[in-house]
Amino acid sequence: MSGQGLHIHLDPVGGAAGDMFIAAMLHALPDLTDRVMADVAAVLPPAVGQARLSDHMASGITARRFDLVLTSDGSAARHGQDTTYSGMRALLEAADLSPGTRDSACAILHRIAQAESRVHDIPIERVHFHEIADWDSLMDVTAAGSICAALAGASFSLAPLPMGGGLVDTAHGKLPVPAPATALILEGYDWHDDKIPGERVTPTGAAILAHVTGGTHGHRPPGRLRTTGSGAGSRVMAGLPNILRASLYEITAHGMARDSLIQLACDIDDMTGEELGAAVDALRLYAGVVDLIVMTGQGKKSRPVIRLELLVIPEQAEAVAARVFDLTSTLGLRRTTVERLILNRATETANDGTRRKRTHRPGGHETLKAESDDLGKADTLANRRQRAARAEMDDDG
Repeated sequence: MSGQGLHIHLDPVGGAAGDMFIAAMLHALPDLTDRVMADVAAVLPPAVGQARLSDHMASGITARRFDLVLTSDGSAARHGQDTTYSGMRALLEAADLSPGTRDSACAILHRIAQAESRVHDIPIERVHFHEIADWDSLMDVTAAGSICAALAGASFSLAPLPMGGGLVDTAHGKLPVPAPATALILEGYDWHDDKIPGERVTPTGAAILAHVTGGTHGHRPPGRLRTTGSGAGSRVMAGLPNILRASLYEITAHGMARDSLIQLACDIDDMTGEELGAAVDALRLYAGVVDLIVMTGQGKKSRPVIRLELLVIPEQAEAVAARVFDLTSTLGLRRTTVERLILNRATETANDGTRRKRTHRPGGHETLKAESDDLGKADTLANRRQRAARAEMDDDG
């Protein structure tokens, strides 16, 4: 199975957790079940237990549940080195997994480790996964990685996430929802308050969502609805089905996806370089901004001008326009609808930990491009290029 030509939109109705994502995807795409179960079995010691995919009714909605069935003498608890980032990654690297599963699972795990490293201000090698230390968390990371690898080339988008409320129990005491790691992983994502308390998005769920959407909400392009699937959580909510729904759309022609964005543009001739730099940096980080370019030119009265052109998700165009007016001196914005053709791509992690994008070209070949942010620690240009070259080679090549 391939994800080329496929777009998946996720609706976190009740919330998002690792098991809910897996159950929703396997409900929508049952042909992936054998692959996913085999990968999970390759990671879980037989004495612990086995994965189970079962039918479930969530407030009258047909769904699936994905969970771990422990053996009679099995234990879901792990201790010591097994609960560290390096220990969990070692288990994944040692397992006999389907093609691509290891890279995707390690990338998801890496997102959680990066967040925990920031929360506790410690090197990533010293991160202990207190909240995801159980075997079922490793199972969820593996299963999600298997699904992502099987659907390489698919694009994802995500509806706003439920905020939840109250406190959650952690190894460091009670902390507000969303948990610190979850909040860091999903910075820049939209949230809403449906007045239902509790932890609605888990760290593992957050890492999976960020991995499949590439760190943004993504944009749902026009397409033909192929199927839907719902993954249920364990909690029962009054008046709301506790599900994550996955809707699968066919969107591509000749290996290219098509969508629409709003372009906002303005010319500025009365701001200093410092003021413009601050404005551009802030706008690039603003929710809904897909891209921003800065160009120089000559305007009225022969004045030098700076042109800003922003590509914006249509649903957030008004909010972005208001932010441009707040941050710059412009009195007007040109607004245009633009159509995009997008090649299918997937984010993965090379053996050295560098993230890279694998892009499927219309001619049938693939290209790899290292993530620039991951090359920033190189001390010379030559070292940067060497590291990029290593990351852009197939790991088995």
